[in-house]
Amino acid sequence: MNHVLIVDDEADIRASLEDILREEGYGVASAATAAEAQDLLLDAPYDVVLLDIWLPDRDGLDVLADMRQMDPEMRPEVVIISGHGTIEAAVKATKLGAYDFLEKPLSLERTLIVLKNAVEARRLRTENQEFKRQFCVSAVLTGESVPVKALRQQIRLMAPTNGRVLIYGESGTGKERIARSIHAESLRRDRVFVELNCAAIPESHIEAELFGYRHGAHAGGPPEQRGTLERADGGTLFLDEVGDMSLRMQAKMLSAVDDQMFTPVGGTQPLRVDVRLIASTNKNLEEEIAKGNFREDLFYRLNVVPFFVPPLRERKQDIPPLVREFLADFGRQYGRPRMEISEEALDALAQYHWPGNVRELKNVIERILILNPRTLRIERKHLPPLTHKPGTRSMEEFSSLQQARDAYERDYILKKIEEARNNISHAAELLGLERSHLYRKMKTLGISVRE
Repeated sequence: MNHVLIVDDEADIRASLEDILREEGYGVASAATAAEAQDLLLDAPYDVVLLDIWLPDRDGLDVLADMRQMDPEMRPEVVIISGHGTIEAAVKATKLGAYDFLEKPLSLERTLIVLKNAVEARRLRTENQEFKRQFCVSAVLTGESVPVKALRQQIRLMAPTNGRVLIYGESGTGKERIARSIHAESLRRDRVFVELNCAAIPESHIEAELFGYRHGAHAGGPPEQRGTLERADGGTLFLDEVGDMSLRMQAKMLSAVDDQMFTPVGGTQPLRVDVRLIASTNKNLEEEIAKGNFREDLFYRLNVVPFFVPPLRERKQDIPPLVREFLADFGRQYGRPRMEISEEALDALAQYHWPGNVRELKNVIERILILNPRTLRIERKHLPPLTHKPGTRSMEEFSSLQQARDAYERDYILKKIEEARNNISHAAELLGLERSHLYRKMKTLGISVRE
């Protein structure tokens, strides 16, 4: 539902517009003064504001200038209305960012057309901001193994529907790329794809990240923020590692999944969204249910269509095409000429068990390019010492200080994770790091959660 705020000191105009717009399917609120309008804008987001120039406490154009300073994600489109319209006022309003200018008495037909166009303009603006924020991750699945071919076929069948999807796979197997592939082939492909990593966000912040928050919800913070559910309206929301979500958040998420409605933290008005939900996990959720760590009712709502992504060690024939893809991608990124790799080097890569899966392979290829800036063909000698056990390295294995530093850091983190019995939060404490910082380190060094 799109929301409109009417700001006009004439009660009859407010009442008339409210009745008409509600019949047209809009959510409507109204204010008689600039101060009332400001309070309403702090409490909830609006798509369009119909703003009178002449208000009892402030000039409407000054109010428009203030709204221009709002967070672009929250800023509504503004349509100026006035019974004393002049060319000078219209020009000034346009320069201040008004979408359009309507003269009183209002034409119902023109008002509805302008309002519809303003809503669409705001949608396009917010989606463009979302697209810019997203990483440029390919939605094409690379590989010719039987599992990858089966996944591509499953995506073609499932993508055009609105069915919820749960993607299973070890960390680093490419679950995000599966989700993006589903979105890219869906009927929502021209709308936004929004991702939320449930494992990387502290428990104290995930509710605000998911549902957003309104004025006063966070002392010292910005007055409002759109959550991932609201940003994904009309598109796809990808909940990565949903198995790490707390039971309290699972209960709140259950209601949002069922009703497609939620109330932002600190807000008073529930919001309705139209979101296709895709989730992923590296855990066995049925085991987590038995342990009391995951809600059974949420599991059945998410697990409408399961996807299973095998680890890289079970589809090693995909390693050569993945390596060539990464060489091309990093070559463009670093301005390098076309890179090649020898069969001997590919064979050596295929011998490794890849506990960090595709992510680890990608990190290794990037490391090789960085450490060998003049090399056009990767040979076996350029590969890092992959097969090892922590603590058994010798100095002769390393060709650079950076390689040795990365290897030591990786081994040390693995040792602390082992000491913490694979509890990432406890491991972060042992290392003196924030949990999210540790996850970023693990991703950079190609460490899977199960390693």
